[in-house]
Amino acid sequence: MSLLDIPDVFIGSTDDGYTFIVLNRRVRDADRMLAEAGFLAREHLGRTLYLLPPGTAQDAHERAGIAMYGLLAHTHDLVDLSWTTRWSPDHPVADPDLRFQIGDGTVAVTAGTTTACSLLEQHGFTPTTNGSSYRPPNGLDERGLLGAITAAETHAYTHGLSVRVGLGIPTPADVPAARLRPAPAVTGSPTPPSARRRTR
Repeated sequence: MSLLDIPDVFIGSTDDGYTFIVLNRRVRDADRMLAEAGFLAREHLGRTLYLLPPGTAQDAHERAGIAMYGLLAHTHDLVDLSWTTRWSPDHPVADPDLRFQIGDGTVAVTAGTTTACSLLEQHGFTPTTNGSSYRPPNGLDERGLLGAITAAETHAYTHGLSVRVGLGIPTPADVPAARLRPAPAVTGSPTPPSARRRTR
């Protein structure tokens, strides 16, 4: 299972600057809501990807916010790890304080400040032998790993730290295939949040 398959809604970014949304459960009116926000639907390896082409961070931030607002009316099981939508008029950041790099079943984390290092350690991340990067707590399954990343990222934002999450997906064509088993439909009543919601 890919990390993208865990929540009802996953929002991420490709390395070449596309913002994408994956729906792992049916959400009523999702096609219309996402089209109105500027996302283009594309069939890809057994799933529908909703893509926002590269543009300005402010535009991606606003369009993803519109999409999230509509989707949250149907489910709170939404994870947003996109770096393309991170925009603040007060804090433009070229080099993030925390950088997560996900790929091939591994997660590497680098911290640029002592505050970022301390925060990672509070969440159970341990420094590597060379001390330049961190690894997540041992023994986590995919859901636990996603929870550790989203908890640390959310905590970092509450401290004013900048974060970038690389998903190891170079282009939209490299998004992993959909999981094989179909998921049940989402009803109109929201479920408790399982990972992270970003407030806009």
